[in-house]
Amino acid sequence: MDQKTVLYIEDNFHNRRIVRKLLQSRGYTVVEAEDGITGLAMVRESKPPLILLDISLPGMDGLEVVARIKADAELRQIPVIALTASAMRGDRERFLAAGCDDYLAKPVQSADLFAKVAEHYPSGNGKGA
Repeated sequence: MDQKTVLYIEDNFHNRRIVRKLLQSRGYTVVEAEDGITGLAMVRESKPPLILLDISLPGMDGLEVVARIKADAELRQIPVIALTASAMRGDRERFLAAGCDDYLAKPVQSADLFAKVAEHYPSGNGKGA
């Protein structure tokens, strides 16, 4: 994948469009999957530098997707940020315990999205940008 590529696994077209436009304004290429099964296949095929992951997905939910990513030695180093409408007390901790590297609640604020992506996007030294 290109150097500044983000995979966004999200079933809602409007959410994908908003995040795509925001990240494109910062020079990122956003590759999209509409469900967990397709998203996991794309992760395995292209090994993106960063994944934004909705939790409520058709076919395979985000918790199962992240569990499979983190169980795979070739994929587990890829940062996964949960980007979800689940914002109840304890949800953040639950998603982090499931293997997500970070969490953002929807509706996403552009400044928060930019900060999280910059924090977790791999740079040349293997740390977040």
